[in-house]
Amino acid sequence: MSATRTPRTVRASRPSRPSRPIMAVLDWLGRRWALRVLWELRDGALAFRALQERCDAVSPTVLNERLRELREVGVVELQAAGGYVLTMDGQALGAVLLPLQRWAEQWGRRERARPEARRVRTRRAP
Repeated sequence: MSATRTPRTVRASRPSRPSRPIMAVLDWLGRRWALRVLWELRDGALAFRALQERCDAVSPTVLNERLRELREVGVVELQAAGGYVLTMDGQALGAVLLPLQRWAEQWGRRERARPEARRVRTRRAP
């Protein structure tokens, strides 16, 4: 894929195509279960059923759709032996997501440690 060309989106749920590569990537990463599939494949190949189990029993229809989309954008591939695995691009994407994972873990610890009274409220008192 050329560095100057915007990557294609995966059958976007939105009517227009993102004009910037980052928006295209965020569009397909934002699809339900896409990040989870990538996360579960980070340690190596998984057969469909094993991947489904690791994804909290996502429906086979949804998992098939996500795998097809992730294959279309080139971050997942189906091996001849039948397991799904991250491509080189998928592994590079996973490496980019690791700092976000570390940040999320730190944030989660801070959130759990905060007293309830200090938490941000979504509703204001009347």
